[in-house]
Amino acid sequence: MNFKTLFMPMTVVALMALAGCSTPTVVTLQNGTQYLTKDMPKTKSEDGFYEFRDISGAKIRVKADEVATVRKED
Repeated sequence: MNFKTLFMPMTVVALMALAGCSTPTVVTLQNGTQYLTKDMPKTKSEDGFYEFRDISGAKIRVKADEVATVRKED
């Protein structure tokens, strides 16, 4: 087998593995606001904030005290 024969199947496997890594998540704040994210948000940082990007790509920083729940999307 040569490189060209293995390239496409290996590329497909790699892309499928990367696609399986994302975990859509819903972040709900104490006031009822919900954010839908592509991935699980970073846990609370040293300064007490959660950081994540919503599905539109906007970067969101929220105080940990304002977060009610972080759960996987159903």
